[in-house]
Amino acid sequence: MQFGQYPPARRTLVHVSDTHLLAGDRRLGGRYDTGRNLSRTLEAITRLDIVPDAIVFTGDLTDLGEPEAYEALRSAVEPVAARLGAPVVWVAGNHDERPAMRAALRGEEPSEEPLVGVHDLGGLRLIALDSTVPGWHHGDIDDAQLAWLAGILAEPAPLGTILALHHPPLPGHIPFFDILELRDQGRLAQVVAGTDVRAILAGHLHYSTSGTFAGIPVSVAAATCYTMDLARPAQTVNGMDAGQSFHLVHVYDDTVTHAVVPVVDADTADFFTPEWVARMAALSPDERLEAFSRKPR
Repeated sequence: MQFGQYPPARRTLVHVSDTHLLAGDRRLGGRYDTGRNLSRTLEAITRLDIVPDAIVFTGDLTDLGEPEAYEALRSAVEPVAARLGAPVVWVAGNHDERPAMRAALRGEEPSEEPLVGVHDLGGLRLIALDSTVPGWHHGDIDDAQLAWLAGILAEPAPLGTILALHHPPLPGHIPFFDILELRDQGRLAQVVAGTDVRAILAGHLHYSTSGTFAGIPVSVAAATCYTMDLARPAQTVNGMDAGQSFHLVHVYDDTVTHAVVPVVDADTADFFTPEWVARMAALSPDERLEAFSRKPR
């Protein structure tokens, strides 16, 4: 139900990142139960009671690239996606291994070729890029992939394009992330500037942030496995088993919004209910303003 001046979003995406699963349900670093944290995230997505146009995972799907970890991820995610009627878009991260990911998640022959893809979501074009560098943790996009991207973007999509990659093309304030950032970002900027790309989705940082790149909004989703405790001096930022979240991406005719959805167990008030919304819907616009906008006299 929309009461304001904007019509409903044309498309809705769920943006998840950095699940870092390990084979055998092992804990990451002996500390983080990444399988449980993924399950809690999927439960939270299900509770939204929406039908997303896609669920996008922006990399570091596994921590060591183990085939068994990819199988566990697929077993956890695909039934949820099927119930929601949403396709899943897998994006490679620096902790992933291309051959195992290609075989386990795409049913293809193992290879070191970049894992890219183009998805038509009812006129909204979603392009998955592969910013991984085999054997390294920093990011890069080679000339062949940039040429491939330029060829696709030469023709605009009806609702525009969203790019999804792991390494965000943004500056960061935590020193050690600078070492592992996406390199040679200017080459990517030359390809996407002036095209129909409306938003860039990324992960990698384990905290939510946003900015612009080549005039395009960039939204970074925090991790489901663990997040970085930013309430510390930059040089001493470390991980914590708290603050996990995912993003809800709403695509409108003239803008794209990115809402951070926390994965928490907390008491919630019950003032706004379906019954409350129904009562508002029964009123005229002027009556709604009087009932809900006017301050008590």
